[in-house]
Amino acid sequence: MGEIVSYPRNDASSEGYLALPSSGTGPGVVVIEERWGMGPQIAEVANRFAAAGFVALVPDLHDELLPADPDGNGKPIDGRAIDVAAEAVAQAAVYLSGWDGVAGRVGPIGAVGFAAGASLALWSATRSDEITTVVGFYPSIPWDGMSQQWPNYAGKAVLIHCDADCGPAASPGVQIAKHAIEQAGGAIELHEYAGTHHAFFNDDRPDAYDRRAAGSAWARTLELLRARLG
Repeated sequence: MGEIVSYPRNDASSEGYLALPSSGTGPGVVVIEERWGMGPQIAEVANRFAAAGFVALVPDLHDELLPADPDGNGKPIDGRAIDVAAEAVAQAAVYLSGWDGVAGRVGPIGAVGFAAGASLALWSATRSDEITTVVGFYPSIPWDGMSQQWPNYAGKAVLIHCDADCGPAASPGVQIAKHAIEQAGGAIELHEYAGTHHAFFNDDRPDAYDRRAAGSAWARTLELLRARLG
């Protein structure tokens, strides 16, 4: 259903996995992986979006989300890494908004992220005029070192799916995002799924996957994206 594509990014190029609906056209959605890179599980999520009628692009953000130290180990993600990665997401959204198969062309784009990718999706809307609708599944990055001002959110819509274990709706990180988005003029909706753990949507994680919660979160995600993107 999908293929690897290349697209411009600053003075170089980036790669991503592009999944198309059977019609060949639909609203555009940037799908942002967990910090471990562009693997089979996130490609399958993009395929699910395509099956639901969306043009889905997974940008390869491994270098931004998992920066290596000199010993080859992964460093913790900090605010600077999120800011750099957000610019990469913004470039992916520009590419997607101008792609021939995106309904309406140069139209609004959605961003959907998971864990670290959820935090990145939320922050990316401050860096992108194209991204108007954001869905974050259990955002996991604290906002230490990040600006408390979230510009460019006026008129945009956000949905956050919270697990009940590590990142409930009342957690400081979620509440910081909620307050900042509302202060900037955006609309935000929070859903907490009772009894769930972090990564409850990831069916490659049997220790965390929750079929009922995942199904509810997926239905709410599609409802918002269809309402906002067409």
